[in-house]
Amino acid sequence: MSFVWHEGTPIYRQLKARVVAMVLDGELKPGDALPSVRQVAAEFQINPITVSRAYQELADEALVEKRRGLGMYVVEGAREMLLRSERERFLQTEWPQVRARIERLGLRPEALLANRPGTGESEP
Repeated sequence: MSFVWHEGTPIYRQLKARVVAMVLDGELKPGDALPSVRQVAAEFQINPITVSRAYQELADEALVEKRRGLGMYVVEGAREMLLRSERERFLQTEWPQVRARIERLGLRPEALLANRPGTGESEP
């Protein structure tokens, strides 16, 4: 799990966001164990309490479960819960800004959908 920390956002939140992304991307599946607190702390040279705080928030949100003596595991349905909440967050906070920019630039939905990702070129 390699990662670059960004100033201005607490590390535990960035670590939590990385685990969330791994679940959404399918890198972590239901039943998979999260890396141990000690392992993550050593790998990133951060305080174990920081890792524990990120993991605790994931547990508080019922995305992972603690198994005494074994560690933290991704729960069944975690990806679906995250997809619902991330979609809702996108529609409530990000989409209005994106939509306003699209309108401001005078872009048509057909033109946006015809663009090939990464090239900026329209399909023939």
